Amino acid sequence: MSSTDPVAPKKGWFQRLATGLTKSSRQFTDQVVSTFVKKPLDNDALDELEELLIQADLGVDASARIVEAFSLERFGASPGEDEIRETLARAIAKELAPHAGRFDPLSGGAKPYVVMLVGVNGSGKTTTLGKIASELKGRGARVLIAAGDTFRAAAIEQLQVWADRAGVPILIKPQGSDAASLAFEAVTRARTEQLDVVLIDTAGRLQNKAHLMEELAKMVRVLKKIDPAYPHETLLVLDATVGKNAASQVEVFTRIAGVTGLVMTKLDGTARGGVLVPLAEASSAPVKLIGVGEQIEDLQPFEPEAFARSLVGLGRKELAA
Repeated sequence: MSSTDPVAPKKGWFQRLATGLTKSSRQFTDQVVSTFVKKPLDNDALDELEELLIQADLGVDASARIVEAFSLERFGASPGEDEIRETLARAIAKELAPHAGRFDPLSGGAKPYVVMLVGVNGSGKTTTLGKIASELKGRGARVLIAAGDTFRAAAIEQLQVWADRAGVPILIKPQGSDAASLAFEAVTRARTEQLDVVLIDTAGRLQNKAHLMEELAKMVRVLKKIDPAYPHETLLVLDATVGKNAASQVEVFTRIAGVTGLVMTKLDGTARGGVLVPLAEASSAPVKLIGVGEQIEDLQPFEPEAFARSLVGLGRKELAA
């Protein structure tokens, strides 16, 4: 998402990404790099690298493939720190490339383009929706927010703040109202007013609470009665600080709500940003957006190469190399 190009991140984003992933990149700086700098690339070193990648939450299978790709690179007799980082970044980016997707509600042609955000409590779902609304409004889109989390007054208030900040209308119902009915009303209104995008918030829910997941399934069914294509996009917002435990969220929400894209938030709050790798591979849906802070600009498109380079502590000047 960007005000000029929906694919390319805004200027300054790479630096925010690198800063946000400092906790994660420090692991590679202190451990991974020191494993190889000025040392022979032997089996013991590769085994140590694989163990470090697993400890950084990159996952067992992905770590094995990354190490294999790393081992096939040609190094000098005494590889330097930058050479190690460059090689590792390429291997990680290659692993992630098949799992990157694009999110741009304004390029699909459908109006209104209906987007639903789902996830557990505290994942950053409501904040993510507010950031998306602000970005789309900045590109000239006519957006409607639907406050579908009718359980928590605090969630409605938070979304109202984002709507006011973005200058975007918001549909709110009294606390305890039927969320599916609200979603139906929001989309019907958007069709009547010929709006561009509807962003539907949903109540944060644990994936093991059957009655809450059934309510989510009901929202999807109601929307599809209006148009089988609705919702065009269902984004699952995942909290990176949860780590590998988020894998079960991916499975359940995909089955119930038909997740089409992942959003990874709070990457600046964890030392194991590598968890994005196994979570991406656990989902049939691609990673579309990542967040590394609270500002609107801190939510941007997922780019495997930029992410991999930041993860290992490389700067932007080598990005095109």
